[in-house]
Amino acid sequence: MLKRQNPSTPEDRRDLAAHGGALSMSRNDSRSFFNLSQLVLSAGQNKPSPALKHSKITYFEVEIVDVQSKKQICIVDKVPPASTLLDVKHKFHKACPQWYPSRVGLQLEHNGPFLKDSISIQSLAVSSIVTLYFTDLGQQVGWTTFFLTEYTGPLLIYLLFYIRLSTIYDQVESRKNFRHPVVHLACFCHCLHYIRHLLETLFVHKFSEGHTPLKNMIKGCAFYWGFTSWIAYYINHPRYTPPSFGHKQVSYAALAFLMCEAGNHFINVALAHQTNSGNRTCFPSPTYNPFTWLFLLVSCPNYTYEAGSWISFTVMTQTLPVGIFAFLMVVQMSLWAQKKHKLYLKRFYPEVRRKAAMIPIIF
Repeated sequence: MLKRQNPSTPEDRRDLAAHGGALSMSRNDSRSFFNLSQLVLSAGQNKPSPALKHSKITYFEVEIVDVQSKKQICIVDKVPPASTLLDVKHKFHKACPQWYPSRVGLQLEHNGPFLKDSISIQSLAVSSIVTLYFTDLGQQVGWTTFFLTEYTGPLLIYLLFYIRLSTIYDQVESRKNFRHPVVHLACFCHCLHYIRHLLETLFVHKFSEGHTPLKNMIKGCAFYWGFTSWIAYYINHPRYTPPSFGHKQVSYAALAFLMCEAGNHFINVALAHQTNSGNRTCFPSPTYNPFTWLFLLVSCPNYTYEAGSWISFTVMTQTLPVGIFAFLMVVQMSLWAQKKHKLYLKRFYPEVRRKAAMIPIIF
């Protein structure tokens, strides 16, 4: 029988131990390398690729629904979160060319207010699909066109009556009767008023919203043009009688008219300067110009001066049509001033809380 030989010398034992240790180390190294390769592969699988990362951007779908029939008109897809409502209107116009952006009115609710073009889609969304109700606002015109048309009419109409066309007045009677100086002064003041409006429309006013319905322009033109025809017919009539108190009444009223026109202009310039500079954190404050000191008493001094102009013109000419027109203008501007005053109270409460809306001292 063969016996198992054990290493007898210490050198032999050391060689055997070194050989066995090398084998075990090689096995451990291979196992560690395998584990490391598995870890690298698993990490590479968990790392997102650029394409997947890009695909996680959220887009919205905007459903346009007719407000009357509740039927879906179209769906505007792939709307980025930063898009505004105006961007959606442009995409809607591409899908439905008959609805250009200025004619489209969009609401978040069926009976809700129309949303502004500057609002972002992300602020409206509660899910990936946003439903908006569509209303046709009708034919639209720009605000500049609106005011230029509205103010050019009275300027030309009054001049037609001032020259006393044969189709309007009897020529024999026109030549016979002498024109009182107040007739010429009234023509100058009336033209000055509307020329100021036209120049301010072109060079001073900045309109926030770009369009308004055409029907509003038609109503405005009918109001201004109709009253101008009535006013001009009476003032320029050959049988027109001058004011009761004569020269003093005309002079003081004309002076008040010119002061109100100057004040209205300087207030509009101050408001436009505030808008252009972007400083809307505080209420407009009076400047060194005395005409702007009315800001200390009222929140809408431009309406105060406008009403003063027509009241002065009524006193200067002493005619019933001008008085009726001035009364209606004061009522309308009071409503506009109250509406603006409420907005000012929300934005500039400390500065506006002790001011009147349009008429000083009445709080």
